[in-house]
Formats: sequence, C-alpha cells, structure tokens
Amino acid sequence: MSASDGAGPFAEGEKRAAFRDHAREQLGIDEALIRRVVHTFYGAIRRDRLLGPIFDARIADWPTHLERMEAFWSSVMLMSGRYHGQPMVAHANLPIDSAHFDRWLRLFDETVAATCDPPAAGAFRLRARTIAESLELGVAARHGRLLARGERFSEPG
Repeated sequence: MSASDGAGPFAEGEKRAAFRDHAREQLGIDEALIRRVVHTFYGAIRRDRLLGPIFDARIADWPTHLERMEAFWSSVMLMSGRYHGQPMVAHANLPIDSAHFDRWLRLFDETVAATCDPPAAGAFRLRARTIAESLELGVAARHGRLLARGERFSEPG
C-alpha cells in the first residue's frame, strides 16, 4: 500500500497538507487572517454586556488567551496542530446556556463578515457552529441534561 491510497505513515500528513493548501489557496485563510479574526472577535466579546463579564472574570492574561485562541483556530482552520488543550473542560463549568452560545455565534458571524472574504467567512462560520453546538451539548451534560437533536440548553435559575 502507498501513502496515496490512504494507508501508510504519510497519509495523514498528506491529508493535512491538502486541507491546509485548500484553506489557503481556495479560501484565503492563513495565520494572519486567523490572528485578525481572533483579535477582532475577542475585542467584541470584551465589549459585550452578556459575554464580556464572563470572560473578564476568568481571563487574567488576555495576551496569553489570545495566543491560545490563535493556536486553536489555526488547528481548526489549517489543521496546524498548534493547539493542545481541552476546550470542553474549559467551558463545561461556565454559567452559560443557549443564549450565550447564540450571542457568541452572532458576534463571530459579524466578525468574520467584517474581516474575511465570503469563502473564508463561510468556512469559519461552519466550524464555529459545530464548535458551539458541541460545547453547548457538553455544558448541558455537565448540568445533568442530555439534549435531544435540536434541543437547546437553558441554565436553571
């Protein structure tokens, strides 16, 4: 078997390279764009009346957090492997519910619309929605709720 048929030690590296090349060449996504998206988005988060206080209460070192978020989005959008963390663990105990995820997505949509060409914005939006859905499921599970397909989590109280 050869690497080109999906087996062998280089298959995964070749897939990552192809994914990264597509993101860069077809969508215009690179590290500089990811940095702009992250910094613009978290600027909006920090100014937001709903989300800002939640982030500010938990993040003392914003430059380090922004670097971590750049690595996360680089790993998501370019398969760079730069991020080494556990997003579910970081979010599971936060006092958040569907309203927070909806606001997060709205701010993210506004950010990518303002900072990206349409193909890149669409790719970012798709990944952000998947991430938000996954995190909402995890937060709900942490509160003892298993959500049915399409069901949203509302924090008790």
